[in-house]
Amino acid sequence: MSEVAEKEKAVKIPKEPLFSRKNKKLITDPLADDNPITIQVLGICSALAITAQLKPSIVMAISVIFVLAMGNVVISLMRNIIPSKIRIIAQLIVAATLVIIVDQVLKAYAYSLSKELSVFIGLIITNCIIMGRFEAFALGNGPWKSFLDGVGNAAGYGIILVIVGFFRELLGSGTLLGYQVLGDPIEKTGLYSIGYENNGFMVLPPMALIVIGLIIWVQRSKNKALIED
Repeated sequence: MSEVAEKEKAVKIPKEPLFSRKNKKLITDPLADDNPITIQVLGICSALAITAQLKPSIVMAISVIFVLAMGNVVISLMRNIIPSKIRIIAQLIVAATLVIIVDQVLKAYAYSLSKELSVFIGLIITNCIIMGRFEAFALGNGPWKSFLDGVGNAAGYGIILVIVGFFRELLGSGTLLGYQVLGDPIEKTGLYSIGYENNGFMVLPPMALIVIGLIIWVQRSKNKALIED
């Protein structure tokens, strides 16, 4: 019996650290070389619609991080009991429940911002990134890996939203988070005193696509491996 116990100890697989190199890549890869927006081209609609100002971009990013991270964990925990034929319905129910929580919290603590984001919070349910990670990762991995994958992909999505919102609000309105940073355009202070004018095109949805295109160009210029043949 002692020999059998010793053999079992000898073949015991060491437990993977919570933040092993492989697990860290689940967070770091979507931030750059596997970004959901610039590489996978997912979640473009909300990136075009709500990034005219920085504040809605940040709130949307935080909302998606919560929904995707928690949703991945729930789907992972349920993956062995969800019948294959209804897995999409189950995923939609999980996403819808988490989005309702986000929507109610925003209405309770940031009502004006909730009205500004309007239907786009609800559309998180059908965000391709959400359903894609549920289907491609959470259904086949444990809760911890699924949580890291959700945080990583949602953060990668959120970073692009924040960058686009930053430049669109700054160049289109001369403000950041509603505060004037370039001066007063009416009293002609700051940069406006030397003839600077806001670019009104930046607050239009097509400019979001152009800004994202520029981000994609910069990303592929720095990493030639991302350029498709």
